[in-house]
Amino acid sequence: MFEKLFQLKARGTDVSTEILAGLTTFMTMAYILAVNPGILSATGMSKDAVFFATCVGAGLVTIAMGLYVNFPIALAPGMGLNAYFAVVASQAGGIPWDVALGAVFISGVIFIILTVTRVRQLLIVAFPHALKKAITVGIGLFITIIGMKLSHLTVASLHLGPSLGQVTSSGGYGHLLYFEWDLILGSLLHPDTMLALFGLILTAILMAMHIRGALLIGIVTTTLLGIPMGVTKISEFTFTWPSLNNLAVGALNLRGAFEMGLVSVVLTFTFVELFDTFGTLVGTAGKAGLLDERGRSPHIGKAMLVDAFGVSLGAFLGTSTITAYVESAAGIGQGGRTGLTSVTTGVLFLLALVLAPFFKLIPDAATAPALIIVGVLMISSITEIDFNDFTEALPAFLTFAFMPFTYNIANGIAAGIVFYTLLKIATGKSKDVHWLMYLLTVLVIWRYVSLGGH
Repeated sequence: MFEKLFQLKARGTDVSTEILAGLTTFMTMAYILAVNPGILSATGMSKDAVFFATCVGAGLVTIAMGLYVNFPIALAPGMGLNAYFAVVASQAGGIPWDVALGAVFISGVIFIILTVTRVRQLLIVAFPHALKKAITVGIGLFITIIGMKLSHLTVASLHLGPSLGQVTSSGGYGHLLYFEWDLILGSLLHPDTMLALFGLILTAILMAMHIRGALLIGIVTTTLLGIPMGVTKISEFTFTWPSLNNLAVGALNLRGAFEMGLVSVVLTFTFVELFDTFGTLVGTAGKAGLLDERGRSPHIGKAMLVDAFGVSLGAFLGTSTITAYVESAAGIGQGGRTGLTSVTTGVLFLLALVLAPFFKLIPDAATAPALIIVGVLMISSITEIDFNDFTEALPAFLTFAFMPFTYNIANGIAAGIVFYTLLKIATGKSKDVHWLMYLLTVLVIWRYVSLGGH
């Protein structure tokens, strides 16, 4: 049955490998079960309602990705988009959360239309080879910096200071006019960091020795070691049945979204999701060997359609935008090549409704090493970029540099689009540019100018 559904032999994998990969993907994504309810509760939504929507939404859409598309890619409410949702639906934002859910639902409908009309699929044809490979590299760097932050190997240091003009004009420092964050090395004696370093070393050795299930073994072993170190909070474990009170299923307010004219909100959800999903699908599917030499696949359209329906389904269930997760790369790094990986992850999200207390025991320090290791696997695509052609090199560089440095996949893709198009025009190579790239360049510039560059 599994062979017929997922074509395991054709993709050089087997059932046990796929299940291990799905479990690995889930364990690197499990943090969303705690984080998403915490973020969206700032809007007045019930944490229990958001938790239910997160589990069920992520579970159903990820299973659909596995069964309908046969891709090893998991989906869940996206980080960044949930924060934006919380901002616009807070008291300061002035938009009720049910109206904001209506805006998310509308953005999903827009995606369905763009996918059915094959407009989204044109991105695969329009994007040059260099940018596709740069997206894979960028996601590798992006997922690495997530791992570095979760492990506390990288921490942010706040600096306050005056402007240069104020110092020279007044002869003193006066009032503090700016602040900046510096990323610095964390304390290696911090228990979380020590545990993460152990996990990184262990996982790296297992990977170097080609031990099957290296990432998963690293996560489990590190979690267990974290118990005597006090990082795995076993003392805080309590089993409780999930509360199904105050669910937000069907609570979205479409009429309110139209009446309030939330054009900019809908466009922001649409813009970020468009490039985030495209980048994640291309980057992870390419690393799994599911794209041809031109970076294309007949299944990408199906994957985009599942993603589009997922956005609207998530809004109906009561959560912010559901999108493809870069943490899917962890399962791919574990050997996941088919939809059985996604089905496994999706089933675990559904089971999390009951088993969440167990999954929440896994500390960030245990999953962080897996993300850092996956970064190594993803960044290898950099060798396929032609750095001898500056019109290819700079756009590719900006694509993979902006993703981790601005902590946003869409920003990296946007930078690559604009500079690729402009440099090709300036050097008389405009014929190398697909017409859609010109349109995207205009839309990207308009979006960042009109919406304040965020």
